[in-house]
Amino acid sequence: MSNLEALPIERRRWAMFVILLVGAFLPPLDFFIVNVALPSIQEDLGTAASAEQLVISSYAGLYAVTLITGGRLGDLYGRGRMFFLGLIGFAAASAMCGLATSPWVLVAGRALQGLTAAIMAPQALASVQAIFPESEKPLALSIYGAVFGLASVVGQALGGVLISLDVMGLGWRAIFLVNLPIVLLATLFGVPLLRETRARQASKLDLLGTLLSVLTLGALIVPLIEGREAGWPLWSWLTLLAAPILAMQFWRYETRLHQAGGAPLLNPIALQTPGLGCALLVALSFYMIGAFFLLLSIYLQGALHASALSAGLMFLPFGVGFLLGPLSTTPCKRLLGAYVNPFGMGLEVLGLLALAWLVTITPTHPYTPSGQLTLPLFFIGFGQGLALPTLMRMITSRVAPGLSGMIAGIASSTLQLSTALSVAVIGGVFYTLLGARHDEAAIAHAFTVALLCIASCLAAGAGLSAMLARQSRPSASLPAESSATPCPKNLKRGEPCTTESGQN
Repeated sequence: MSNLEALPIERRRWAMFVILLVGAFLPPLDFFIVNVALPSIQEDLGTAASAEQLVISSYAGLYAVTLITGGRLGDLYGRGRMFFLGLIGFAAASAMCGLATSPWVLVAGRALQGLTAAIMAPQALASVQAIFPESEKPLALSIYGAVFGLASVVGQALGGVLISLDVMGLGWRAIFLVNLPIVLLATLFGVPLLRETRARQASKLDLLGTLLSVLTLGALIVPLIEGREAGWPLWSWLTLLAAPILAMQFWRYETRLHQAGGAPLLNPIALQTPGLGCALLVALSFYMIGAFFLLLSIYLQGALHASALSAGLMFLPFGVGFLLGPLSTTPCKRLLGAYVNPFGMGLEVLGLLALAWLVTITPTHPYTPSGQLTLPLFFIGFGQGLALPTLMRMITSRVAPGLSGMIAGIASSTLQLSTALSVAVIGGVFYTLLGARHDEAAIAHAFTVALLCIASCLAAGAGLSAMLARQSRPSASLPAESSATPCPKNLKRGEPCTTESGQN
């Protein structure tokens, strides 16, 4: 019997998972909810264009570069502990944003939101590998995918609704303060419910590896986010050139540390698992749709003159599709087998092409053609929702559960890097085509070309995924770190978790 089969099944695993899903819901919610609120923030605080960009990029940048560290912290010090630490920090950062009196206080709050989100977000995905038996993991990942994607869409719609309602005269501040009651409820119900899980052979955090990983990802992501807005100055190109050098140093250090018997931040043996590199390339192409949300909002408000509320509500067909997609994974798997992921990404491609065609034939005058855009938006959302859980399983199932936090951080960082690339490259194409013109026809043309670029990236990812589906999935098991074990039920608050092997 394998280690995984010998582990006792956590009876409260689904209730625990519901609490942990708050950590999967809040980070994408707060990334996207800002999009429709930027005009209101600019009017109230008098933010310059550079500060507006920082409101988004400070969150996205810190979130992306610290996700791997956040996942590894959960492996080492307990996923429940890191979840609540990140959750409470996220609430404090949200309050700082909601009460900001200047643009720079808001930017600082957003940066703190990104940092604390990176601590809590990987714990839900990592816990799937730690607390669920193999038979339940597909359903858990489907629910995770639904929640993750739904948050992206709810962020767009909720932002428009809260600003339009102007709850208690808070205006745009409500989009941040709405996090506080969510965190309060999750903490009150979650603290007595969650049992701690961690890697069986927990060790100290690889501090130098953490620093090198943050520098490497920062050198890649920061210029991608900030470079276009700043006009691609010299520092952005130098920083991008430094990224592969830092990555090489990081890899060499992690390899030496592993060979010396240490506990590296990234286990080199795990990253050499057959098929993992290809799966991460699929993930890199998967979220090239990240720029779509912002560009669709610009098209709706700039070309079709929709209000913030109407623009936000136009994302609902996408959200309905994304909710139904993960719930359809099991029946689709019976029909398609290992090809569910490329099929879902293929649906996205078809939806994007249909949307591009509709944009070219839609008159640009003040009305929102919801009847025409609803169906392609639904198919894009359904395809992405169908593909996301299978993509996560394609990645996380390839390493031992004791490394699930690490691989969850890598998967999440890859998706964030994909989003940054999408905003930088495809957003750059959009704004280059737009140029100095901001009339309806120019916006529609630039949006159409951007849609075709996104569809091309997803088509390439679908091809890679289909190639991977033809290969047999290896069963990963590493001697260095084996399965994660729930801590004893009688564990007292503040007492270290003792695992099955007797190691802390």
